[in-house]
Amino acid sequence: MTQETNHQQNNQLNRSQPSPQLVSLLQGKLSTLVGKSSGYIENLPEDVKRRICGLNFYQSEHAKLEAKFQEEILALEKKYLKLYQPYYEKRAKVVRGECEPAEEEITAGASLFEKEKEKQAQEGDEKNKDIQGDPAAEKSKEVQEGDEGPCKGIPEFWLTAMKNLFTISDNITERDEEALKHLIDIRISYLENPGFQLEFEFEENKFFSNTLLVKTYYYQDEPGYGGDYVYDHAEGTKIDWKEGRDLTITFTISILFIGTNKTRVVKTTVPAASFFQFFNPPPPDCEEEDDDDDLDQRLETDYQIGEDIKEKLIPRAIDWYTGRRKEWGERPECKQQ
Repeated sequence: MTQETNHQQNNQLNRSQPSPQLVSLLQGKLSTLVGKSSGYIENLPEDVKRRICGLNFYQSEHAKLEAKFQEEILALEKKYLKLYQPYYEKRAKVVRGECEPAEEEITAGASLFEKEKEKQAQEGDEKNKDIQGDPAAEKSKEVQEGDEGPCKGIPEFWLTAMKNLFTISDNITERDEEALKHLIDIRISYLENPGFQLEFEFEENKFFSNTLLVKTYYYQDEPGYGGDYVYDHAEGTKIDWKEGRDLTITFTISILFIGTNKTRVVKTTVPAASFFQFFNPPPPDCEEEDDDDDLDQRLETDYQIGEDIKEKLIPRAIDWYTGRRKEWGERPECKQQ
């Protein structure tokens, strides 16, 4: 079985399972149905209805604990983000070329690569045999062939990592890649109220003047049924595109005949597929959408990308850069079953 076939099967498996993001969106809609009677309960015997009322009380107490559980999980996430932060900052400095890892850190990292290779050899896993102590060998070779001088930091680190995460790579166009080569860090922070913020830091480039693009996800103040926080809406930074460099639009040229030997050229702006549409999310109550299903799909995709950046890309960027996570698929636990 080829690597491409395995890759396709992983994709099909992942897409066939409902995502937590879709569940969150559905919870917000289904919550409006809670409490609406089907008429079944009203027709039950009185003693059964009394018992059901008792069960309903137990459920309400359970829901309070679930809400508390989610609050404590969020508090733990915030606590551990502070503990992760020093390593994220070190990673950012190395990627940008501002510092080098200590010799003992390099030695320890190389040893971990070797142990992984040995483990794979023992398991006879041919598919992943190319995971190496020289991360992202193909990208490294491209950089070496393109530049004769010393290389600063890790070129295209975040672009390479993003292209290996399927939910993100599906939204990256060839035009986007030229801009994303200038992405030098991605960070996360939590809001005071339920929600989180993703920060994309760029070096100076020919596409836009912003050095920081921010995407903020807001949750509803009250948890949904089951205690989970329910997605409410998202907001993104307005990108200050340089003239003629806007990657989110294309132009169509039309020629209008307005009389004998007279024509008029009309240039029309049309939205284009681009990763940078990520910073212009559709509002949940968008009236311009004719198809509610299409709007729901766009909202779910937007939220899923944000969650994947938060939960997968930022914490394990080196795994996505080297391709290890891509080899395992988006859900590496599937391989371990």
